[in-house]
Amino acid sequence: MTSWLWLLVASLLSCVGQLCQKQATRPAPPGHRGIHLGLWLGLALVSLGAGMALWLLVLQRIPVGVAYPMLSLNFVWVTLAARFIWHERVTVHHAVGVALIIAGIVLLGSTR
Repeated sequence: MTSWLWLLVASLLSCVGQLCQKQATRPAPPGHRGIHLGLWLGLALVSLGAGMALWLLVLQRIPVGVAYPMLSLNFVWVTLAARFIWHERVTVHHAVGVALIIAGIVLLGSTR
């Protein structure tokens, strides 16, 4: 069970890193562009680095053929976060794709 929790946390950290990268591209307050960019990119590096370290622990415990597809959760997390943080539009095709990813993850997770 702990390995699956680490997998979830690694996925979430990867998502946070990607969201920080997106935030770094957003307009900064006047006169704070360098601080804004440095802060968000720094947070992205820390999140992505921690996620990668946990990923290495996960790979020691879960077969890569099962673990790797679970990283598709990143598409779900990023889609949901972008919708609620930046109010990005989620089209029907995108929502169906997210639903299919979730269905695939459930299928793969249940075969373990």
